[in-house]
Amino acid sequence: MAYDFDRVIERRGTHCSKWDTDPRAIEGVDYPVGNPLPLWIADMDFEVAPEITQALVERARHGIFGYTAVPDSCYDAIIDWQARRHGWRIEKEWIHFAPGAVPAAHMAVQAFCQPGDRIIIQRPVYYPFFRTALNNGAQIANNPLRLRDGRYEMDFEGFERLARDPRTTLFILCSPHNPVGRVWSREDLERIGDICARNDVRVFADELHCDILMPGHKHHPFGNVNEVCRDNSMTVIAPSKTFNLAGLHATVVITPDPRMRRRFGNVLTQNSISQPNLFAITGLEAAYKHGERWLDELLVYIKGNYDFLVDDLKRRLPQVRVMPLEGTFLAWMDFSALEADTYALQKRMLTEADVWLDEGWIFGPEGNGFERIVLACPRSILKEAVDRIVRAFGK
Repeated sequence: MAYDFDRVIERRGTHCSKWDTDPRAIEGVDYPVGNPLPLWIADMDFEVAPEITQALVERARHGIFGYTAVPDSCYDAIIDWQARRHGWRIEKEWIHFAPGAVPAAHMAVQAFCQPGDRIIIQRPVYYPFFRTALNNGAQIANNPLRLRDGRYEMDFEGFERLARDPRTTLFILCSPHNPVGRVWSREDLERIGDICARNDVRVFADELHCDILMPGHKHHPFGNVNEVCRDNSMTVIAPSKTFNLAGLHATVVITPDPRMRRRFGNVLTQNSISQPNLFAITGLEAAYKHGERWLDELLVYIKGNYDFLVDDLKRRLPQVRVMPLEGTFLAWMDFSALEADTYALQKRMLTEADVWLDEGWIFGPEGNGFERIVLACPRSILKEAVDRIVRAFGK
């Protein structure tokens, strides 16, 4: 490999959320906790592609950090990336920017929902979606995923029942699905898109993990599935997960339909959201223009980490089931055979294993008994985490 993903980089003392957050701040922790090994928040412990660092350093050396417009070259980088990696040809006028996917989701709710409206989510799912609805006076309409033969599927019949309710106005799609690692098929998306369009339910597609795909799997942008999906949706993408740039707050919102785009743009204006900062612009453009080789090698490394996790746990702690991974750099593990009580599982993981993972229950009660672990780290860190887990739970 041209890039050294095995190199351990010290992140403590850099105001890093993953490594510098006090674990006593974790919800439900009312007992002493030491300094657990953190593999919880979804960012990488890898150095970014050198071309990104070089571009940011060169921009900083200019020494003037005034108001900055988004250049056409940045738009071109976004457009070319989507066409090259996913076969979706978007247009410049479809693009807005937001400081993050969660703020964009909040503003989508403000644009397309009224207080009391219902928003469909599919638990277990990325937990900030819960507050996206509740913070804006909406209600959650949960259509839980079904776990069949070790693989999660959508419940289309349940989804249609929820969509038929006239109070239901928005569906938040997670694609690929965090935390279960599914990459939805074109047929899945066509079916869900048809249900939404027939029932006047708008779609907010969170596709932040769309570039992190395991071999044999293809991401289908919701807005590129067919004209029905295109004209009834908005999609968020970003280099944040793909290139480890979450701290730059550079999120792209793609809305092909002009009426939906105007409504979302009006909410951006109401919230006084302007263009991205100059380092976000610089990092985004450099990533999409020059980061492809780095990403291709990263995907090979993450697949290797996943295979190591599956093989090592199967050999040493076979009671833990690791769900199949199709997309994202997050593995979803079922610990229910070892510890059925969610509170006890969290406590044992933090205090006995001395490892900090995202507890399954935070993604909804459908995640009870599960743990989410980040695979985007040097293998030595992952191995240390597995060793600690095996010692604690294999007694």
